[in-house]
Amino acid sequence: APVLLYPSAPALSRITLGSSNFARENDAATAFTLMDHAQKLGVTLFDTAATYSAGASELVVGAWLASRRPEPGRLMIATKIYPPYTPAAMEAAVTASAARLGVETIDLLYLHKWDPEAATPAALTTLDQLVRSGRVRTLGASNFNAHQLGTVLTLQKELGLTCFTVLQNNHNLAVREVDAPLRELCAAQGVAIVTYSPLGGGFLTGKHRGGVEPGSRFAVVPGMQPVYIHAVAEQRLARLAAVSARTGHAMPHLALAWA
Repeated sequence: APVLLYPSAPALSRITLGSSNFARENDAATAFTLMDHAQKLGVTLFDTAATYSAGASELVVGAWLASRRPEPGRLMIATKIYPPYTPAAMEAAVTASAARLGVETIDLLYLHKWDPEAATPAALTTLDQLVRSGRVRTLGASNFNAHQLGTVLTLQKELGLTCFTVLQNNHNLAVREVDAPLRELCAAQGVAIVTYSPLGGGFLTGKHRGGVEPGSRFAVVPGMQPVYIHAVAEQRLARLAAVSARTGHAMPHLALAWA
């Protein structure tokens, strides 16, 4: 059945359009083309973050929204805020993200990464107030493991606060951060799972097998390299290449099929 995160929400599409490379590898014109194409294909969830190109990705998505003016309830726009998760910092971050997106209400707000401050009554009460005030429609957690997410969900319920309804983690053939305990927790708690980087930032295309390709995402964002360039991921890449050679299916095609 389609997943509805709040009463007026569109049903979540199986594919989400991410925008980490907007205003970075992709200029605004290219980003507009991608968003137009995604909407035409029925994608209903567009994903950005305050840290993507220091807010410039949100500005591009906001400019597209202002230009295209999609029907209310047609799309869901997700963004993410980064630590610190103090009440003042979170309030300021949400205000800034909403302004860049040109919206009064953020459809889906993620905490972008785990931080111990996320599991404090002050942080969770602030998130609850953001929802109750109408500034945010629903809440999500990104890059949390099962223990971290379980701790926060338990505290939210104990305090009678709005709970996270979405988890977004990295998950692909090379790097897997949605393990069985996390899937079981999400199923039990009614948390929808969104995964990102089905091609591992280009790693699973095989283009870095001879070294990091100049101008690629791994070159532009060097911090991605240690996430993928290690023995386990390299072994999985080698197996992918072997299956590709045996079957005639391109490596990106197989990686996307796995995801």
